[in-house]
Amino acid sequence: MDVILLDKIGKLGNLGDQVAVKAGYGRNYLVPYGLAVPATKENVAAFEAQRAELEAQAIERKSEAEARAEQLADIELSLVAKAGEEGKLFGSIGPRDLADALTQAGLDVLKSEVRMPEGPIRRTGEYDITLKLHAEVTTSVRIVIVAE
Repeated sequence: MDVILLDKIGKLGNLGDQVAVKAGYGRNYLVPYGLAVPATKENVAAFEAQRAELEAQAIERKSEAEARAEQLADIELSLVAKAGEEGKLFGSIGPRDLADALTQAGLDVLKSEVRMPEGPIRRTGEYDITLKLHAEVTTSVRIVIVAE
């Protein structure tokens, strides 16, 4: 399936690129989330007519993400969780918990922006959590997990 990208997508392409993707990826993810449109003659013509406007919107989204990254850069958040004697948590702290804690601290962070490649946190201690706010903008937040 050939699609026209409406935003920069990591490892796939930039705004305006026509790329070939698997049909399920295009039909079930890219098109419904507004990240791409099928590469038909009509859509190609419509995209070229709106190219400048879409590029301006992309630059605006990136600048907003950079402003949020500056706001989040020096944040150190402390979370209290129930833990055993050796510091092992009863349960775990995942992306949703971290996003909720950052939101309660007055920062707008979505669950989908939290990156935890090592999986959920299961022990007390200090952790650097990566937040991917835009395809080109990432920042790190220090999280301190303290036993209750």
